[in-house]
Order: sequence, then C-alpha cells, then structure tokens
Amino acid sequence: MKKLQFVWILWPSFLVAAVSNAAVFTVFDPHDLVVFGEPVRAGRIAVYSIGFFGLWAVTAASNLLTYFLQKSTAAVNQRPFDPAQRPAGCPQDADESRE
Repeated sequence: MKKLQFVWILWPSFLVAAVSNAAVFTVFDPHDLVVFGEPVRAGRIAVYSIGFFGLWAVTAASNLLTYFLQKSTAAVNQRPFDPAQRPAGCPQDADESRE
C-alpha cells in the first residue's frame, strides 16, 4: 500500500474520530464512566485521549475495510507472477495450456 493510500484512510478517520469524540464527551462526563463495574479513575485528559484514539482506530478500520472492498474484480483476480516466476506445479500453468 502506498503512502497516499494511508492518507486516504487515516485523514478522514481522524476527522470523524475528532467529531465523534466531541459528541460523546459532550454527553458523558469522564468521571461518571464505569468500566466492568468500577468507576474510571483516570483523569479527564487521559479518558479523552483514550476515547479519541479508540474512535480513531475504529473509524480507520472501517475506512480500511472500505478501501479493500472497493477493489475491482480485475485487481483481485490479477495474477501476481509471470509464468516464469511461478512455482513448479502451479495450477494456473494448467489453465494456460488449455487456452
């Protein structure tokens, strides 16, 4: 994957994570959060940071999945090797001999 493609994935997910983080913590106070029955003892900035990076990871995973699913069938089915570079006994060699 090229550097520009990482930007296509990470930049929109960064923006969505920032807006989502603002929306979530407008409704919920970090000191009122309870995880596994225990109140969160971390400071507000730590909870905001963990929430932001968690949301960024989720939205980046979503964008990455979209990137992989939008490939064309030709790109998915493209043969990765020239016939001379294929390992011995490759089933694609038999397919080409029929053509």
